[in-house]
Amino acid sequence: MHPSRMSKQTSPLLLGTQPVGSLLLQYAFPAIIAMTAASLYNMVDSIFIGRGVGPLAIAGLAITHPLMNLAAAFGSLVGVGASTLVSVKLGQKDYKNANRVLGNVLVMNVILGILFSLLCLPFLDPILYFFGASEHTISYARDFMHIILLGNVVTHMYLGLNAILRSSGYPRMAMYITLLSVAVNCILAPVFIFRFGWGIKGAAWATVIAQVISLILQVIHFFNPNRVICFRKGMFRLKSELVNGILSIGMSPFLMNICSCLIVILINRALKEYDGDIAIGAYGVINRILFLFIMVVMGLNQGMQPIAGYNYGARRMKRVNEVTRITIWWAVGITAFGAVMCQLFPRFIVGWFTTDEELINASVNGIRIIFAVFPLAGFQMVASNFFLSIGKQKIAIFLSLTRQLLFLVPCLIVLPYFFRTLGVWISLPLADFISSALTAFIFVKTVKSISNE
Repeated sequence: MHPSRMSKQTSPLLLGTQPVGSLLLQYAFPAIIAMTAASLYNMVDSIFIGRGVGPLAIAGLAITHPLMNLAAAFGSLVGVGASTLVSVKLGQKDYKNANRVLGNVLVMNVILGILFSLLCLPFLDPILYFFGASEHTISYARDFMHIILLGNVVTHMYLGLNAILRSSGYPRMAMYITLLSVAVNCILAPVFIFRFGWGIKGAAWATVIAQVISLILQVIHFFNPNRVICFRKGMFRLKSELVNGILSIGMSPFLMNICSCLIVILINRALKEYDGDIAIGAYGVINRILFLFIMVVMGLNQGMQPIAGYNYGARRMKRVNEVTRITIWWAVGITAFGAVMCQLFPRFIVGWFTTDEELINASVNGIRIIFAVFPLAGFQMVASNFFLSIGKQKIAIFLSLTRQLLFLVPCLIVLPYFFRTLGVWISLPLADFISSALTAFIFVKTVKSISNE
């Protein structure tokens, strides 16, 4: 297809010419809406489970977080890498390989999604016990995760194709498809939990069914031959150079999610040792609230990524710097708002999830500490994504690993030994503070360097 015809059908070529501020709004707003809606669903899901099943069910749901992070790690390995690669290829006007990325993404997601489920399902109970489950919470965690793993290949394909949608000039469609998934979830979950009496299984089935519906719409979109990026004959053969490109770029978020898995395991096991199942449930509640604001920043990052990637590929450094600066200001503002709300109204916010007074008190104690330096996390997330967007994945990987492995893991090993549960809560903001200082140093140095290229 001729490039001039492509430009009329979608908007990727405008990434190099349209004002950066309006571009970021155009790309980030749909992503923010979609990510926030997904996060709100997770919160609503937890509210349904907490009020419809009980506080131990929330603890059981929290036990599944490491395994969910592990599944997300493989999804982001392909999805984020492919999204960035498509943006760079479009910036270089390499439309043939931009299309081939789509076919490779689909095949890789199917392979990884099926393999992950086949490896985890036979050993689900031992895995969940290792993650911090007890005899009181294992049944909830098992029931939820068994169904999620059965639909894991759908989840991988859905997230991977949505990433390609955003990068190929359809951010609003990606938003609408995500919103549809959330809406179907929010309708089905209370029906399955309360009316059908399926308990935590109902929440899992609602998630899988919603993603199946969204995946069908994505596949229909990419079968349209008039799209810039669409399914074509011969594109489903894995190409080593594309696979290597996808995996090398996606390695940073992959390792970040692997580290997140390790972190949640350490947190759950420490809380189980020093405070029991209710403390794990408290962290599950706090994590849902935390992710509401983190998902907004991730939406900003998703809006920034194609703009920064395209303009870096086109060697327009001023536009790369400008979109990064604007994104940082917005991210810090959003996380600062979250920090203020959680300091002023923690009991009210936690009360959405449960009426259990013990769980409320445990959650309030943790939320005030964890959100203490939260604005720094907004900066750190955008700065790491900046390196990923311009193809400097080694720096992005280094920053991801230092934040979680070099700083947070030692804190989680040492501080709980002296301060018990309080040590777990303190570890998170302390690691954020140290890693943000390191990120700021490397970020400023790199921006100066590429500005002179």
